[in-house]
Amino acid sequence: MGDSAEVVVPTQVLQARRDLVFLILAGLFLGTLGMLNILGLTRFLLLGQIGTWPIVVAVGALPYPVTFLCTDLISEIWGERKANQLVWIGLLLNGWVVLILWLGGVLPGLPGSSDATFRTIQQLSFGSIGASMVAYLTAQFVDVRVFHFWKRKTNGKALWLRNNGSTLVSQLVDTSAVVLISHFAAHVLPVDPNEALLPQLGSFIAGGYLFKVLAALADTFPFIWLTGWLRNWLEVPGPGSELATDGLR
Repeated sequence: MGDSAEVVVPTQVLQARRDLVFLILAGLFLGTLGMLNILGLTRFLLLGQIGTWPIVVAVGALPYPVTFLCTDLISEIWGERKANQLVWIGLLLNGWVVLILWLGGVLPGLPGSSDATFRTIQQLSFGSIGASMVAYLTAQFVDVRVFHFWKRKTNGKALWLRNNGSTLVSQLVDTSAVVLISHFAAHVLPVDPNEALLPQLGSFIAGGYLFKVLAALADTFPFIWLTGWLRNWLEVPGPGSELATDGLR
């Protein structure tokens, strides 16, 4: 008689919770991705300096670590298939941004108006999106694959390992690809022609990667807490389990 009855959440309520959380994570992922592509390389920030080495990060890279947190949470709760689907939708979003920027450039403008600001944003966005589309696909799929590799290896344990292990590898791939493609294919990086090129590119890669590493380490505890809370609130099976993608379990 003293035992408290377990509260049973109705199936419809539980499904509504799961749909809401997935929508929030997917919306945050896609919104951040769209913002990144517009802001992209429009400004470079000096976040600090280690000795004579400046830590320079493009403004578009500031929210980017959030995308890996979203895909890691979706990978953990909904599984690899759902995470990969979101990555592909993100690629389509990149294409949509390119289409609108292209249309904005070819359609006739209002007579007498100056479109210098738009042309600058368009040029920088085309350069950053071209670089980011290749880097994005590679890095996000690497993130999802490495995440589930460590999940299988640890039998669903060591949550911190697959979160950080997948993000640190994928961010190195992403940062290197964005910097190299932005320079050699789009020529939009602010390099000094009077200085040696490789050290400058290395500085962009190292600075961007260091920022992303620190961001990944900082989100470890929020990721672990959110995973535990979501598993409880969404009634997901124990660690190492995922939601069925075709309905409730």
